[in-house]
Amino acid sequence: QVQLVESGGGLVQPGGSLRLSCAASGSIFSIYAMGWYRQTPGKQREVVAAITRGRRTNYADSVKGRFTISRDDAKNTVYLQMNSLKPEDTAVYYCNAESMPSNYWGQGTQVTVSS
Repeated sequence: QVQLVESGGGLVQPGGSLRLSCAASGSIFSIYAMGWYRQTPGKQREVVAAITRGRRTNYADSVKGRFTISRDDAKNTVYLQMNSLKPEDTAVYYCNAESMPSNYWGQGTQVTVSS
């Protein structure tokens, strides 16, 4: 019903910036919230940021003040602007859409923060 495709990952130096994009298609009308998650080997997938249909946002404490989630309805795209990146931010980032009757996930995009 919903297809999500992430892009924008890559290799950046500490302190650098990166913007991730998540393009949604399909039954977009069914989505009531979207978010970004990240996962590294040996760790559980964790919520990074989320945005509701009403554009209320939530952030993990570890990224508050550095990351910004936004939505462009005209482009059916959710963004994650990541500034002041740290090595600890290195992970595969996944886009998530909460909808009925189920949640949907993108394929993931690798973000590596290293000198």
